[in-house]
Amino acid sequence: MDWGTDLWDQYDVIDKHSQSGLDLVERYIKFVKERTEIEQSYAKQLRSLTKKYAKRGSKEEQDCKFSNHASFQEILNELNDYAGQRELIAENMMTGICVELTKYLQELKQERKTHLSDAKKAQQTLESSFKHLESTKKRFAKEWAEADKATQQAEKTESDLNATRLDVEKAKQHAHARTHTAEECRNDYAAQLQKYNKEQNLFYYSEIPQIFNKLQDMDERRVRRLAEGYCQFSDIEKKVLPIISKCLEGISAAGVKINEKQDSVLFIEQHKSGFERPGDVEFEDYSQGIKPATSDSSLNPPKVRAKLWPFSKKHKPPAAEDFSHLPPEQRKKRLQAKIDDITKELQKTQDQSDALEKMKGVYEQNPQMGDPSSLEPQITETAQNIGRLRGELAKYETWLSEAVGGEESSNTINNNTQHGVVAADQSNIYTEFDDEFDDIESPIGQCTALYTFQGNSEGTISITEGELLSIMEEDKGDGWMRVLRASGEEGYIPSSYVKLTP
Repeated sequence: MDWGTDLWDQYDVIDKHSQSGLDLVERYIKFVKERTEIEQSYAKQLRSLTKKYAKRGSKEEQDCKFSNHASFQEILNELNDYAGQRELIAENMMTGICVELTKYLQELKQERKTHLSDAKKAQQTLESSFKHLESTKKRFAKEWAEADKATQQAEKTESDLNATRLDVEKAKQHAHARTHTAEECRNDYAAQLQKYNKEQNLFYYSEIPQIFNKLQDMDERRVRRLAEGYCQFSDIEKKVLPIISKCLEGISAAGVKINEKQDSVLFIEQHKSGFERPGDVEFEDYSQGIKPATSDSSLNPPKVRAKLWPFSKKHKPPAAEDFSHLPPEQRKKRLQAKIDDITKELQKTQDQSDALEKMKGVYEQNPQMGDPSSLEPQITETAQNIGRLRGELAKYETWLSEAVGGEESSNTINNNTQHGVVAADQSNIYTEFDDEFDDIESPIGQCTALYTFQGNSEGTISITEGELLSIMEEDKGDGWMRVLRASGEEGYIPSSYVKLTP
């Protein structure tokens, strides 16, 4: 069954049906566009939501060390990735469905217009032929009537006794001429009728069926393409479902990985002061041995117990470079963190110094590649940085040793008499250890090894060419100087083996 055979006389119905199909494609395109707008808006709102609740700043970064805080941050990250998948759905729907279907729709409109135009042209040609047939038919009828009238007139003239022979002959000639003309019109009419029937047969059995079948094929292709568009609507989202599932699984995993016990331990480690609990308060019996107000005891009034440290409103001391304003445990943590940072920076600067020295050596061997003296400012600056960092490292290591020693000593203090002092000024517990580290030496300069030296004898150390060293003791005239290597090894080397760094 096809449109050309079964709907040969339903041009208007086919016209409306094909237009209705194109309208449906257009409606679907608009529908998908609105869906993409919803997806884009949804993704935008999700991103704004995650940004709003994302932690920023040092305090929040500190909180993120706890598993429940970190898990919430992971949930926000996963949700942000989820928003990205919604944006991908919107983008693929716009390009894969809306753009492609819009282009296809324009092609269908043009094809439909061409087919309908061909049908109208064929219809107009057939109607023009039919009008010509009607014209020849009317002319044949008219001429036949005139010929019949002329024949009757000739017969009447011939039977008229008063008519002359000439009149009769003239009437017969007129009737013959009219009859001949009518015969020609009859032949024209017959020929035109045959032509029209042939054209009509071609129109209804060939031209129109072919056009209608083309429209049917076009409509079926439209339906098939629209069906693919319907499937795309689902398939586009299915393609990102594995990633969306991973995002959702990540959110679930973030919840599962929370460890409340670990968070409690971490909280303790972050805020543990290291102080001992206050001891029992001694009973001071003022009823025994009361002395006059003028006695020496007035010079030593009874001690007033300070407020309990854990429950008093603490006055936050100013921050100190050695972190002595912090409780012992926190001080150690901060000092160790600072030492780690300085060590990393020192290693980085040392690597930079090594690279500069190697580059300088290359320039010296190959002057065409560069001027060795141009690197001196950088080498000098790097050497100064290394000296500064080593000085800072030694300083913080001293403070760390002080903190560790101070903590051990503070544990032996009698809390019955000292807890009030500790609460008032936590840094005082370290004062008795200050003198212990007064003799810690600091580098007095920097130098660079010109040659490799193997320190085999007692008190000497080995150095390698190009190595940067810290001078701990200058040459006192014996040709030797004491230096400190980056590794912490210290000993004597020949003074002539190094070059002082300005």
